[in-house]
Amino acid sequence: MSYIFVYVLAIVILMIFFKLIKIVPEQKAFIIEEFGKFKKILGAGLHLVIPFVQKVAYRHSLKEEVIDVAPQVCITNDNVQVTVDGILYLRVMDPEKASYGIENYRYATAQLAKTTMRSEIGKLELDKTFSERDDLNNAIVQALDEASDPWGIKVTRYEIKDIYPTEALLSAMEQQMRAEREKRAEILKSEGEKEGRINVSRGDREEAINLSKGERQRKINEAQGRAEAIEITSKATAEGIILIADAISSPKGKTAMSLRIAEQFIKQFGEILEQADTQVLPFDIAHVKSLLQSVAPALGASKKSPKGGNL
Repeated sequence: MSYIFVYVLAIVILMIFFKLIKIVPEQKAFIIEEFGKFKKILGAGLHLVIPFVQKVAYRHSLKEEVIDVAPQVCITNDNVQVTVDGILYLRVMDPEKASYGIENYRYATAQLAKTTMRSEIGKLELDKTFSERDDLNNAIVQALDEASDPWGIKVTRYEIKDIYPTEALLSAMEQQMRAEREKRAEILKSEGEKEGRINVSRGDREEAINLSKGERQRKINEAQGRAEAIEITSKATAEGIILIADAISSPKGKTAMSLRIAEQFIKQFGEILEQADTQVLPFDIAHVKSLLQSVAPALGASKKSPKGGNL
């Protein structure tokens, strides 16, 4: 019997020893109560707890926790229903407040996030709920952090995962986007046609300007050419007249001139008679006689030899 008593006593002592020792893992906090009253907070490490007098009432993780906020229906400022869900990040900063400040801080924080999210989305229109998501997240975090401070927790951030409009609204938005795309396509098409017409008109204008400039330059060149030709011709005519005048003023110049005029006259008169079917003489014989008398001295002089004899 004595051996059995010793064994039982040893087992009781071991049980009391294991009850006495408490090992707290890293990033954990244990709340110790003594006779039902808060006694102390045990941090990470080895601790001694008096059995049957003290007990571990709550165990808290000091790591950042992630809470999935269930989807809920919200109404925007322009009376549009959307379904919104999110993710909440929090951390226990004061284990005592987290134990005695509220019954279940995770559930309470998630519910508070839902109500705050409905309130913040109700301040915005539908279009702004998509474009101002960061501002919406910051507003929810600020409201949750202020409300959860008595609970000993810290809300680090809140992220909206998705915003789901209703089926009717999605259909209306799709029709609106299709109309906007068609409108932009028509605008781009009209702008392209406008630019094309402008470019064509500019091309025609530049072509007309170039043609007019070319025509103007051509006329200027022709006018300059005619002017230079007239100038050259007038200079040649003036020089010829000067030479003729010098020749006429020389000895027997007038006789040579009369002979040359007579030759030209007879030649032209002969060509006219050859070409005409009917021969008409537009002048009297006296004119021909006077012309021959003026030419006769020159003809007589040309028939004489250089020694004074007749040809």
